[in-house]
Amino acid sequence: MIGASVINIILLFSNDFLKLIGLALLLATALAWLVMSNWLEAFAYRISIPWWIFVLAGLGNIGLTLATISYHAVKVAMMNPVKSLRAE
Repeated sequence: MIGASVINIILLFSNDFLKLIGLALLLATALAWLVMSNWLEAFAYRISIPWWIFVLAGLGNIGLTLATISYHAVKVAMMNPVKSLRAE
């Protein structure tokens, strides 16, 4: 057997994307917390933002990213390379 397995391809793509998603999550969480805290201070009945909201949003984002990467990687890995080469 020559080449990488489907799992190896998924892990290869996921690693790069998860680094980018993690960086974006850190920046977006900090910005969202600052903006929402300032906005909520203007109300008479002040509430704080629970931390689990950001964790839930991050986990949802990571789950959606992994599902998308896995779907496309499996679709490409199961494709017959002869058909791709014949088209070129």
